[in-house]
Amino acid sequence: MPNPYLHVLRTPHALPMVASAFVGRLPLSMIGLGSVLLVQDYTGSYALGGGVAAAGAVATAVSGPVLGRLADTLGQRRVLLPVLLAFVLAGFVFLFSVREGWPLWVVFASAAVAGACIPPVGSMIRVRWTHLLRGTPRLPTALAMESVVDEFVFIVGPVLVTFLSTTGHTTSGVVTAFSLAVVGSLAFAAQGRTEPPAHGFASRQGPSAMRTAGLRVLFVVGLAVGTVLGSLEIALVAFADEVGAKSLSGVLIAALALGSMASGIGWGTMRFRAPVRRRLLVVLVGFVLLSLPLVVVTDLWLLVPFVLLAGVAVSPSLISAFTLAEVLVPRICVTEAFTWIGTALALGVAVGASAAGKVVDVSGANHSFLVSTVAAAVAAVAVGVFQRLLVVPAEHTGEPALAR
Repeated sequence: MPNPYLHVLRTPHALPMVASAFVGRLPLSMIGLGSVLLVQDYTGSYALGGGVAAAGAVATAVSGPVLGRLADTLGQRRVLLPVLLAFVLAGFVFLFSVREGWPLWVVFASAAVAGACIPPVGSMIRVRWTHLLRGTPRLPTALAMESVVDEFVFIVGPVLVTFLSTTGHTTSGVVTAFSLAVVGSLAFAAQGRTEPPAHGFASRQGPSAMRTAGLRVLFVVGLAVGTVLGSLEIALVAFADEVGAKSLSGVLIAALALGSMASGIGWGTMRFRAPVRRRLLVVLVGFVLLSLPLVVVTDLWLLVPFVLLAGVAVSPSLISAFTLAEVLVPRICVTEAFTWIGTALALGVAVGASAAGKVVDVSGANHSFLVSTVAAAVAAVAVGVFQRLLVVPAEHTGEPALAR
């Protein structure tokens, strides 16, 4: 059979949209880790670094649905450009507040504003694919491809920011992240031919996407996956630091993302008989089991393959969540639905980074891996108990077996 990803990329005007969105998303995998490395370098505390990263992630979580609803109402470009400007200004304040030893409230406040204004390119491109391919069998492949791109972002980004922050000046990682956000977001905003139409006041006056019960279950899944990513990001850096190889922490994070990306590529090319809701349950249980060896391994190079295996469950979880969200919510609030999942991810990153940072300071890096195990277990229980809320009537999707 023809490569389904090439089929998707042959959609008119898709390539420049995908390329610009990739660059625009790189800061998502760099800002948090870059902030941790920057704050830790100036203060010596992983807990404080994790707390600052958590402040930014919580702000992202709060602002995400608001930005999504505004994008549904006003259009993506009209929301993206002013948000980008605020993001850059807050970034400058954050950078100088850490370097110059300004009061901690300035550090946390600027990190929060920057987090609230991170350009939501990842949610926006998923909505563009939904607009371009709704009702076709190519849409699930496109959404899978976006999850694969996300994972590739989390391979390149952490390695890049770690290299820049540990081999040069610690500010270079954060500065590069903000620069990429500007370039990628501006290029993405210029892709007007793929932008979906604004829904105007019909969207603004309609009910919130969170009124859909199934989306609330997917919010828990997003929260858990975010907690996994946030906690592992801190735990892996701390583990490398404990064994005297801090500069190799990006390799561990890249292994996690590589495992996730590989499974995501395969996931998008397969046609399953089991419905999405059941497959989601299987991959969450799989992560719980695959994460347990991380607690006991003490050698860095031995840890790499186990991190790779644990990553296998991440991308399929996100693919399933976004696929279900697209068919569960009304069409006029798809952007909001995707940003709710993005919000859950960001909130989870905040919870995971903060919790893992505290565990690292108290008990060491290996014990902090348990944060991700517990998070995945909670999500698996939620999906298992509320399977009926994830059932979609056949008339709501162009691929009836997709979510039923």
